[in-house]
Amino acid sequence: MKHVVFLGDGMADEPFAPLGGHTPLELARHPGMDFLASQGEFGLTRTVPPGMPAGSDTANLSVFGYDPKIYYSGRSPLEAASMGIPLAPEDVTYRCNLVTLSDADNIENAVMIDYSADDISNEEAHELIAAIAPLYAAAGCELHAGFRYRHCLVLRAAASGAVLTPPHDITGKPVAGHLPEGENRALLLSLMERSREILRKHPVNQKRIEAGLHPANSVWFWGEGRRPALTPFREKFGIARGGVISAVDLVQGIGVCAGLEVIPVAGITGNYHTDFAAKGRAAAEALRSGFDFLYIHVEAPDECGHHGEAKEKIWSIEQIDEKIILPVLEYLRESGEAFSALCMPDHPTPLAKLTHTPTPVPYALYRSDVNTGNDHRFTEAEAEKTGVFTKEACMLMPRLLEECP
Repeated sequence: MKHVVFLGDGMADEPFAPLGGHTPLELARHPGMDFLASQGEFGLTRTVPPGMPAGSDTANLSVFGYDPKIYYSGRSPLEAASMGIPLAPEDVTYRCNLVTLSDADNIENAVMIDYSADDISNEEAHELIAAIAPLYAAAGCELHAGFRYRHCLVLRAAASGAVLTPPHDITGKPVAGHLPEGENRALLLSLMERSREILRKHPVNQKRIEAGLHPANSVWFWGEGRRPALTPFREKFGIARGGVISAVDLVQGIGVCAGLEVIPVAGITGNYHTDFAAKGRAAAEALRSGFDFLYIHVEAPDECGHHGEAKEKIWSIEQIDEKIILPVLEYLRESGEAFSALCMPDHPTPLAKLTHTPTPVPYALYRSDVNTGNDHRFTEAEAEKTGVFTKEACMLMPRLLEECP
């Protein structure tokens, strides 16, 4: 039996005035999602436990079947795992974004313009990271280049307890009051200020400014954590071979820590310019080649939510449905093998708020041996109307993986 998760990151939303009070899911065309909602169990679930940060880290852990209250140890060590960075239990890691700050003499007077520096290219980002890496080595730290604007800082045998703010939470706002506090404050602030001096003058950024693009003129640290200890997915759920398809270090890292295989796909980017069809083809081929479980994650709707891009978010949802969900469902039906599928967002990323919220999200849990025969659209409002509520999203994975009797 095959088992598939279709995860549209940040796909859920709230009624948005510029869309006539509708959500992107309500305006998008998504017959594949609607089929799963109509023929399976359809309702709402909470992916972020009360009191925990509404991040893709806690939320995706939940969907993978790991209770964040037990397994969560921070975002950045999961990303470090995807990058192959070895960590000891006493090491501390931080997510390091390349960001765009306003041009202020003092960083405390700056405004967060763009948490991704216009989604800077991998080549440009790596050149900038190489330029500031010696500064970090001299300070006894390690700066590891990741993907596009996402990178990783490692402090070996260090204390933890910094108070940090995700940069996407303060887009368009002054950074004052959001700079590092608590443990390692002096070191982190020094690295930010000294990196900014180098980055502002770097030729890569001068060319970006000339091209009308946001310069990656600063780093921003957040997502502190220590090495996680996830029970292997195979041991926890009895799946012989499972895989992850995602362009995002975090989701890849959860897969690595759980002992799942990360399936490389050319052309995927982590934004709405990604090759949606390539993900669909890779998923079908993985199932054909012997994978029993797949976690297919698409970042595009989340990025659109953070940037307030309504039309692009609607389009991204439609692409997920057309290029990934429908082709994978078609392959599974034609294979003749029994299968189950779970379709859901990890959290809302409302266009009006430009950041995540912990609000419960819609989910559809489908089994090919069960037909409920309802008529639902996969939207937030219709999911709420069903009255079905799964209190903790981590309980959905065991049900997805149940074998047919």
